[in-house]
Amino acid sequence: MKLSRLEQWTEARRKLAAEYDRLLEDSGVLSPAVIPNVRHVYCLYTIQASGRDELQQALESAGIKTAVHYPVPIHLMPAYTDERYKAGDFPVAEACAHAVLSLPLYPHMSSEQAQQVAHEVHRLSRKTGQETLLSRR
Repeated sequence: MKLSRLEQWTEARRKLAAEYDRLLEDSGVLSPAVIPNVRHVYCLYTIQASGRDELQQALESAGIKTAVHYPVPIHLMPAYTDERYKAGDFPVAEACAHAVLSLPLYPHMSSEQAQQVAHEVHRLSRKTGQETLLSRR
């Protein structure tokens, strides 16, 4: 039953992600990369922000739920312990682990809700002194 709605839900998430991309320009956060000829389904819409924890707390105070997915890089997870790797060996992965924040995104989310989230990210980014953390490679 739900499988028959998958394409519709994917397109709804893609539309909202494109709106987030547009609305978050010049916000001081880094939006997900858009790669030519790749169709992202936006299971998550994960930004990168310096001061991620402060931004997350401020968004929470504004009534906007966010999540930190993958707060620990794989090479530092106990299940993947390997004596060849230590903290500092993968600096980009470690920087991302401290910067990623998933914003609300779901198929039935309205454009107005996305606009409100983006407005708060802009407002709070200025308040918390956000600067773009990582450049795209």
